[in-house]
Amino acid sequence: MARIVIIGAGMSGLAAASRLATIGHRVTVCEAAGTYGGMVGRYEREGFAFDTGPGLLTLPAVYRDLALKTGKEPLEELVELAPVDPESRHLLPDGTDLLLPNASRGGVAQALDAAFGPGSGERWNAMLNNGRTVWEATRRPLLEEPLPADTTPLHDDPYPAPPRRGLARLRRPGQRTLAHVAEHELGGHPGLTALLTEHALRFGFDPGTAPAGATVLPYMEQSFGVWYVRGGIRTLADAVYRRCLLRKVEFRFDTPVARVLLTDGRAGGVQLAGGERLDADLVVSSMDAWSLFAEQVADWPGGADPADWGHHEAPNGRFSVLLALRGPRPAGTAHRTVVHASRPHAELDALTAHSDADLCERPTVQVLRPDDPSLRPDDAHESVVLTATVPALGTFDWTAPGAADRYADQLLAHVDAAGLGLRERVLWRVVRTPADTRRETGAAEGGVPRPALAGGRGDWLRLANASPVPGLYLIGGAAHPGGGLARVGMSASITAGLIGPA
Repeated sequence: MARIVIIGAGMSGLAAASRLATIGHRVTVCEAAGTYGGMVGRYEREGFAFDTGPGLLTLPAVYRDLALKTGKEPLEELVELAPVDPESRHLLPDGTDLLLPNASRGGVAQALDAAFGPGSGERWNAMLNNGRTVWEATRRPLLEEPLPADTTPLHDDPYPAPPRRGLARLRRPGQRTLAHVAEHELGGHPGLTALLTEHALRFGFDPGTAPAGATVLPYMEQSFGVWYVRGGIRTLADAVYRRCLLRKVEFRFDTPVARVLLTDGRAGGVQLAGGERLDADLVVSSMDAWSLFAEQVADWPGGADPADWGHHEAPNGRFSVLLALRGPRPAGTAHRTVVHASRPHAELDALTAHSDADLCERPTVQVLRPDDPSLRPDDAHESVVLTATVPALGTFDWTAPGAADRYADQLLAHVDAAGLGLRERVLWRVVRTPADTRRETGAAEGGVPRPALAGGRGDWLRLANASPVPGLYLIGGAAHPGGGLARVGMSASITAGLIGPA
């Protein structure tokens, strides 16, 4: 039996704790905040409840596996899962109103043909077929297995290269991006481009630099489906926390870790902010990996500058508005509506600025409107969450007087101009900026969690779960295989496999 200290009780910390305790280890989780869940937060007031982090789940098989490996009850006995159908409604600036079915590529193709003209669905599915090639090439090394010591093979984007004709055969092919895919494979069609770009923006990627292999994101979503957890995603965190308690995991909340301690060159425990020492055989950190070393909670071997140990780019942030609405949820309302940017280039310019960024007045906004009685005081009210991707923390001053409220007003005006009619129904609202995310979770720059991708010079990969510090393991959004509910669950599974049973 090894004594293991886990830093952080976010979803990756909870998943790792339950797995490691199940295979015989004695696990203590130290969490700086007063509760568990990390990004999977919840805000409650006057009978309304809101997820303050992710609101939908992809690849639920990750948590089905967790439930199976750590207890007797399957996931469906721990939480109620429901497929989201339609998967999404898209409101485009030209007035197009598009409904996409869940987990039905044929249905999506039919919807695209109806909205954009014959052949649109075939063009989109041809692109998704290439995304499937990426999935098949990267599923194991990027999702299911430890990151190899030699990551060079993952520097190549497995997105199939188009046929090269004429003089193009003599030129060395360059790195293809999502923008190239939109231009050459989707024909630059503004509607199809908006659908592809939305998947990138949701994860904080710039389509102009993200590798073409990022098409795996819409492929996964449209092939395997999108799911909702009744009661909100926080209910999933509750279920994993209960599984940890069942497995005798010890939790210490309001307990920040100041330092990872070394014994004979190995991680041998942690020092808490109050000075107390917790000895351990192994340490597993789910705190943001860049912050872990940059803030010298742990030392990168050789005394390297944290900026040198790997690719780090301040991720774009997430801006949310929690709306308590008077009046019932209209019949037939889609769970997820995307109001697309009125000027896509202006949105991308704002997100890619490195300093003094201006906010895009009418960006791409995700509107989540779950039909869930547990999230509202009664059927005469509705809870709604607006979310937009915004520039990284540090490039815009959210503390400026009135800045956050003014931007919330702009988002409401934007979605109402698309026909949603929310502003006149607002009882009250709560505005959340990247600064709130940073303060509550410690996420670097308050950013959007990014999945790992193949391509570039390894720029799109995350740090390996077995860190260069012996006995120190890394999990969570900044570690392999990257951010998002499914991937941080996978990081816990991979790391538990690396540590092995007691």
